[in-house]
Amino acid sequence: METQTIDILAFGAHPDDVELSAAGTLLKHKAAGYSIGIVDLTQGELGSRGDIHTRYEEAGAAAEILGLSARVNLKMPDGFFTHSEENLRLVIEQIRRFRPKIVLMNAFSDRHPDHGKGSKLVSEACFLAGLQKVKTFWEAHPQEHYRPPAVYHYIQDRLIEPDFVVDVTAYVDQKFEAIKAYKTQFWNPNSNEPQTPISGEEFFDFLKGRMSGLGRAIGAQYAEGFCVERTPGVENFFDLR
Repeated sequence: METQTIDILAFGAHPDDVELSAAGTLLKHKAAGYSIGIVDLTQGELGSRGDIHTRYEEAGAAAEILGLSARVNLKMPDGFFTHSEENLRLVIEQIRRFRPKIVLMNAFSDRHPDHGKGSKLVSEACFLAGLQKVKTFWEAHPQEHYRPPAVYHYIQDRLIEPDFVVDVTAYVDQKFEAIKAYKTQFWNPNSNEPQTPISGEEFFDFLKGRMSGLGRAIGAQYAEGFCVERTPGVENFFDLR
């Protein structure tokens, strides 16, 4: 597969991480003409509901709803992937392949340990991808070094004070369409699978409540929040809301 430039590349430890936390932001930028993509680190095979096959089907359906330019799964072991050279290189390959202007990734820390591990792994890979002497190969050809100009961490299960929020009010319905594409994972009154902290109908109320709370600070009905690693800059005060 050839190199393909994507404006915003979002990484998630599991399929559905990005949809739950940053789908509204991706949809908003897609509507503004930017290209968007997702890289899933694992196949989510340890989930209590569904299996690898359903996860791929559901991730594909969500990708269609979001209008992704690409979706890649790195097939790291769910629950057991480590901060290794091999895994760093897998992520570096995707960063150099897509050369995104912005990278989104998991929260710094969260209830699921994979989220914090994924956050650290992708963050370090973003830096290493910019070093000329770090060699990787894609389709048997050496890749050029590349470091994304901006990296942001989305907020997941645990509420972390955001450094900035994005008004996604106009895209909240489409975001929930993408989430509900994961039919085995979330509310389904006809399901006989075990109950989990995210499978009840009330989980959707929690998500909307979280987004409502994040939006309140900027006078928006719904927003998604992000944390930064370095101080961002703006051209003028009027870029701020």
